[in-house]
Parts: sequence; structure tokens; C-alpha cells
Amino acid sequence: MAADGKKKKNLAVDLLAGGTAGLFEALVCHPLDTIKVRMQLTNRQHGVKEVGFVQTGVNIAKKEGPLALYKGLGAVVTGIVPKMAIRFTSYEYYRGLLTKPDGTISAFHTFIAGVGAGTTEAVLVVNPTEVIKIRLQAQHHSMADPLDVPKYRNAAHCLYTVVREEGPSALYRGVILTATRQATNQGVNFTVYSELKARLNEMQPQFKGVLPSWQTSIIGLISGALGPLSNAPIDTIKTRMQREGGAATRNESGLSRFTRITRQLIHQEGFRALYKGITPRIMRVAPGQAVTFTVYEYMRGVLENTPGIGKPFAAQFEE
Repeated sequence: MAADGKKKKNLAVDLLAGGTAGLFEALVCHPLDTIKVRMQLTNRQHGVKEVGFVQTGVNIAKKEGPLALYKGLGAVVTGIVPKMAIRFTSYEYYRGLLTKPDGTISAFHTFIAGVGAGTTEAVLVVNPTEVIKIRLQAQHHSMADPLDVPKYRNAAHCLYTVVREEGPSALYRGVILTATRQATNQGVNFTVYSELKARLNEMQPQFKGVLPSWQTSIIGLISGALGPLSNAPIDTIKTRMQREGGAATRNESGLSRFTRITRQLIHQEGFRALYKGITPRIMRVAPGQAVTFTVYEYMRGVLENTPGIGKPFAAQFEE
């Protein structure tokens, strides 16, 4: 994801490489996200026994079928391409504004550019798709029993039902928390990844700025693991807010809903509940970032040398 300061960016390359990377990340890591959401929604006050992330996944597969681990995937995949397009293009835009004339940029300014990218993608794409995804993931029904019909049949039906019953504003429930989470995530991801990549390139000049995929995966794994540790309570409260539906929530402000859910969560389940699902979240985000960085770097290299996309058709005859 990190870009060289002097290198001119190509919107088509960022869009295609980012979309492909996001698609692979979703396909590989979505089951862990479903487990994380179920763990965050578990309420001891309702007599539900809390179990670990492995057992949670096993229970979902046994009671609802293995495909239940992919609930909400349609909503995620639908938003992947625009999310990645916005993430990479906005990051490069903010980074360009903060880059010095000599092409260098400080770690602090890289972090600010990442924060800007995370906030932008959260408002425009991430929050609406997460509301739909969480509503689908929160449904407890047997996919093997045709008589057990869920309220939401798929992502499109869920979107239609939520808007019809609760209004378009329901898609932006918890948007401030989502923006905060995405801002910190992308700020940390871009900064740590960029810094580690720069250090490895300095130590290994023989690679000429193109690191081996296994090294890209490792630094992506490291950068991806740090974000969830800093904003786990925000993510848990956001999930609870976005799970809520019905007319009763329409007249309640976002701040009131945030305060009510936070107090209720801590009072009923203790402070530890704010970190529910942190293990599967790290296990989902960290490898997810490793996949994203690795696939993005690989696809960017391929696309930059593809006539008509990364370089003009005439360029291939000049080499």
C-alpha cells in the first residue's frame, strides 16, 4: 500500500489491484469476521454460555451449516472494489498533499494520510455495508432447515428491508465509531507497513524496491495486528449499535445510543466485554492485511506493466 514519494500513481492500477486484493481478503478471512461478530453479540445476561473463538466457529457450523460462516459475504464483496478504490486513491491524494518537494514524507504525515483514507472509506462505503453484514451475521437460524426462514434472505433483501423499515439513516448507524476504527486502522497499517518496507528495502538493495511476497506478507501481518489492539472497545460498541433495529431507535441520537449501549454492556457484562472477539478480530485483520498487501503489491506490479492500463500502448514498442 505504501507508495514511493516520487512515483506517479495510476488510478486504474490502484482500483484494479486494490479490488483484487480486497476480494481475496474477504474470501479468505470472512469466517473469522462472522465468529468475531457472534462473540461480540453474546450476552451472558440472556443465559448464553460464552465460549472461545474456535468453539464459536464449530457451533455455528454444526447448528447452521458451514456456509453460515460466510453470512454477509455478499455485502462485503459488493463493497470491496469501491472501498479499496477510495482507500488507495484517497491515501495517495492525502499523501501527495503532505509529501515534501524532494519526495520524502515523515512517518507522522504517513499516519495522517492513512487516517484520512480510513475516515473517507468509512463514511462513503464501509459503514453501510457493515450494517448489512452485521444484520446478516447476527441471524441465528438453521440453514439446513427449510422451515427456519431468516428475516433477511441475502444482502440485497437486507438492504431493502432495513431502508424500508428504518429509513436510509439506519445504514449510517454507528458511522462515527466506524470512522474512528477505520481511521486508526489505516493510520497504523499504512505507517507501519511503509516504515517496515522502507527499512527492508534499505537492507536489501538487490531487490530494487520489490520485496519478495513472503516479506510483504510478514510486514502486512505485523501492521494488521496492531490496529485492533487500539480500538477493540470501539468496534464492539459499534457492532452492538449496528445490530439494533426497529422504530424505537429512530428517535434516539447517536450519542444517546452509544452511551446507553456502553453503560449497559459494562454494567451487565463487565469491562472485559469491551474486548469481546479481540482474538478472532486480530486473527481476521492481521492475515487479512497480509493477504491485502501481498496481493496488492503483486497485482500492482503486473498491472503497471500491462499495456493500456499501467503504461501506454506505445511504450511497449519503445523498450
